[in-house]
Amino acid sequence: MLYIVPTPVGNLEDITLRALRVLKEADLILAEDTRTSSVLLKHYDIHRPLQSYHKFNEHKAVDMLVERLKGGETMALVSDAGTPGISDPGFLLARECVRAGVEVQCLPGATAFVPALVASGLPCDKFVFEGFLPQKKGRMTRLQQLSAEERTIVLYESPYRVVKTLEQLAEVMGPDRQVAVCREISKMHEQTVRGTISEALTHFKEHAPKGEFVIIIGQKD
Repeated sequence: MLYIVPTPVGNLEDITLRALRVLKEADLILAEDTRTSSVLLKHYDIHRPLQSYHKFNEHKAVDMLVERLKGGETMALVSDAGTPGISDPGFLLARECVRAGVEVQCLPGATAFVPALVASGLPCDKFVFEGFLPQKKGRMTRLQQLSAEERTIVLYESPYRVVKTLEQLAEVMGPDRQVAVCREISKMHEQTVRGTISEALTHFKEHAPKGEFVIIIGQKD
């Protein structure tokens, strides 16, 4: 059995009782960064074998892991924060397990974009999740395509590109499009800046962006 286990995106209390039980019972915990996951496991006094599993080694490791799962082991896959597979490693292992007939269960739990979307005040009955935009090639083309989107748009962004992204959004979608820019979800300095793209841009030019960001873009008028 492969369990995909969401872990807190900030506050360590944002983990389910079931997730803790699965982590305590797993034969092996696969972690995007063992140092990051060790903090969580130590906090909850969980002592299970831990192995690195990330985007740089997943193609080499996946066949061996599937064989071990087929042999009867139970594994728990975690990322640094949130739900594995959502802009984090996890898809490849889940796909290969399904192909090999290994049962895969994903526990419900923390992910950054859902609270950001719901708290944005923008329509959340229909939305499109884009994750991270291409950093260079194809970036402006994708933004042009998204400019005609009639659903609310959800993006992830790093603090180093927030201002650039907002400038590009203003250029492509117009400065008056409604946005909510959320950072540090569930952490001490959680913040949501709501308003037009122009207003959000002004704010983050005056206040240096810090933390991980979710950008919610309102529907096209």
